[in-house]
Amino acid sequence: MARTSILMAMEDFYAVHRNYTTKLVLHIRDSNGDNMRAASQAVDLLQNYYVRAIIGPQKSSEATFVSDIGNNSQVPVISFTATNPTLSSADVPYFLRATLSDAAQVNSLAALIKAYGWKEVVPIYEDTDYGRGIIPYLVDALQEFGASMPYRSAISRSANSDQVEKELYKLMTMPTRVYIVHMSSAFGFGSTLFTKAKELGMMSGAYAWILTDGIANVVDSLSPSVLDAMDGALGVRFHVPKSKELDDFTKRWNARYRQDNLDDPPLQLSIFGLWGYDTIWALAQAAEKVSMDNATFQKQQDIKNSTCLGTLGISTMSIGHKLLDAILQRKFRGLSGDFDLRSRQLQSSIFQIINVVRREPKGIGFWTAKHGIIQNLNQNGSEHTYLNSGPNLTQVVWPGEVSTVPKGWQIPTNGKKLRVGVQTSGYPELMKVEMDPLTNAIIATGYAIDVFEEVLKRLPYAIPYEHVAFHNVKGVSHGSYDDFVYQVNLGVYQIAVGDITIRHNRTSYADFTLPYTESGIAMIVPVKDGTTKGTWIFLKPLTTDLWFGSIVFFIFTGAVIWLLERRIDNTELTGSISRQLGIAIFFPFFADRERVESILSRLVIIVWALVLLVITSSYTANLSSMLTVQQLQPTVTDVHELLEKGEYVGYTNGSYLGDLLEQIGFDRRKIKAYNPDDFDDALYEGSKNGGIAAVIEEVPCIKIFLSKYCKGYTMIGPIYKSEGFGFAFPKRSPLVEDFSRAILSITEGDTIIQIERKWIGDQHACQNDGPTIGSSSLNFKNFSGLFLLTGVASTSALLIALVMFLYKRYKIGDSTGLIETTADSNPPHDMQLTVPDDSDGYAYQQEIEISRVLTSPCSEVQTPDFTLHGTPGNGL
Repeated sequence: MARTSILMAMEDFYAVHRNYTTKLVLHIRDSNGDNMRAASQAVDLLQNYYVRAIIGPQKSSEATFVSDIGNNSQVPVISFTATNPTLSSADVPYFLRATLSDAAQVNSLAALIKAYGWKEVVPIYEDTDYGRGIIPYLVDALQEFGASMPYRSAISRSANSDQVEKELYKLMTMPTRVYIVHMSSAFGFGSTLFTKAKELGMMSGAYAWILTDGIANVVDSLSPSVLDAMDGALGVRFHVPKSKELDDFTKRWNARYRQDNLDDPPLQLSIFGLWGYDTIWALAQAAEKVSMDNATFQKQQDIKNSTCLGTLGISTMSIGHKLLDAILQRKFRGLSGDFDLRSRQLQSSIFQIINVVRREPKGIGFWTAKHGIIQNLNQNGSEHTYLNSGPNLTQVVWPGEVSTVPKGWQIPTNGKKLRVGVQTSGYPELMKVEMDPLTNAIIATGYAIDVFEEVLKRLPYAIPYEHVAFHNVKGVSHGSYDDFVYQVNLGVYQIAVGDITIRHNRTSYADFTLPYTESGIAMIVPVKDGTTKGTWIFLKPLTTDLWFGSIVFFIFTGAVIWLLERRIDNTELTGSISRQLGIAIFFPFFADRERVESILSRLVIIVWALVLLVITSSYTANLSSMLTVQQLQPTVTDVHELLEKGEYVGYTNGSYLGDLLEQIGFDRRKIKAYNPDDFDDALYEGSKNGGIAAVIEEVPCIKIFLSKYCKGYTMIGPIYKSEGFGFAFPKRSPLVEDFSRAILSITEGDTIIQIERKWIGDQHACQNDGPTIGSSSLNFKNFSGLFLLTGVASTSALLIALVMFLYKRYKIGDSTGLIETTADSNPPHDMQLTVPDDSDGYAYQQEIEISRVLTSPCSEVQTPDFTLHGTPGNGL
């Protein structure tokens, strides 16, 4: 392919530039893929043919040798196929890469991995400098996107079909099902890999295969049988912009290749052929710019061996350096796109993503350095952005001709089971581990195991598993929970199940699922009767403000009734002031129908009686509760109270809570570790008698304790936040996401409640579970509405009485004026004036006899006589 492109480039260039004074002369050599032969051919060309530049070699390992030779001779070496990132122009400045470094594509590969949510990837690469060179860059790119390489499959280029098959079998025993294939030649080695993979059933819907540009760039030239084996694979390759010049060249190239290679199978032009074509154009332009007249080589040493490296000459008159600078300054639009070697290698910001479907590579999208994965490019080459959660690609056909995205991992079907680490908990209800005496099999039961088994039922796939006990299953020599979780990191288990608290320090070596229990750290403290039944207990049902308010409203109500009855001359309100005051106090409690005469007073008493009825009833009920019901109160309500008093506290042996208590500020000597069964005795003894004042424990464990020892203890808190219990997995395990999703569905439904009832019991059976609050005294605020009602009623009655009094005064004044105006024209007569009173059933009329002696105008004016009949004190 390269030879045809280079020859056509020579012809096309000088057909366009007929007036150039320089012309390239080709000396073609074949290394046959051998590094030493490539170096030998380079020495021969430099020493015997005095070449000014070397194009090639093809392999990165060959380029390593040839670039050193060219650098020593100050002759530019240009390779358009050596992509190993370790080939650096910093070490060999005369080496130029007219292609992309393999490191340029790793971000596009990592973007695909992230887009489909895969967490683990296994690279399959040839065990050469080319294959190994990309791995460090790929590892860094994957880590940036949250993925990892649990295994690296390096296959020797000398491996036969059986060895490739053996390696594939090894991959099938591992859970990872996403592979990145990085190989330089698809015509032999890569073809064998995919053919064997299909035979073993690895080109199915459970697998995902991604090709690097080593294969993807030449996939068009693969045989139909190899393409059929690759069906469903994805790949990334250099994006070549379409142009009319490219279409015309492709037609001419196909015809030329068939003409020059009659005995070879058909071959499709690839990007490597375009880079070879553009390289000749860049070198021919640079040669024209640099004067080659009188350019010679100065030999370093004159010895007979023509291939000895010591006899190589150095290009004189700085021709090599000038030619190198001229090449670096060449920037033009070639058939492959923008050809620019100023960075000593080509740069690309766009890769095409392909999908091999029915023996044909199909473009499904692009990756750009600016926008990541996109589906289309517009006509002027700028990128569109698409805001969505998944990869913005055309529909992908995966291996097995399925459209469902592979989940990226699978439990191996090689007979191995998932190793589930278990450890007996201090609370057997959470986890109990035993050994079957007949089979020696580990049997685990408890709350955590029921949740684990329920999770397995909800997974879309089956997982065979076996329990593996941590340390001694008899519970004699258990390690800490940190040690238990760390076994996952060491590979002893694939998952750790139990009452494992999700803690920050543990996340450095393990990944956790979502919590499946309630979170929080609380205290277990004894309770005591908080009520003191003393001499003055009858005052406790009401608070001081309610007692004071009742007295104030009592006095106010009595005063209102006294004023209302005094206005109508109630006979009960006669006598001395002290007697009237005593009767006024008597009215609010014992006023009855016969003693109260005013209807307004009766209205005030009705409302006040309602208030008294409610208050006395509430008082009686509260006093009865205080005298008969035991009011339990916690002995400690705050963890800081324990610190201030210097009390002893306890925690479960082996728990991290001991370290937490020290961080809070407890003296290590005041912290005691117990087995949960010993908490009751330690709390009963108390801090002063060698026991403890409180137990610091996680909420799920406290609920189990209270289900056994309900009487005498209560829970205070939570006092600190914790994340709850979860399952531990190795870092970046693909099972974490599926397990977390299943746990979420369990905790949102009724299943978790049924499991809790099975192992913990009814959470509401123990009334001490939670803050204990005894009967409290009634305060003024509890009856503010009633006092407002009686206050409004009393005040309204006073206002109504005042209005009636003022109205009667106004009426009487009008009647007196009318009598005086008729005195001269009427004879003396008696008048009776009936004045209505506001009393109802007891109303009476007062007769007033008014006599007036009328005289003639000439007579002396005489003073009229008034005779009043009625009850004194009526105000008239």
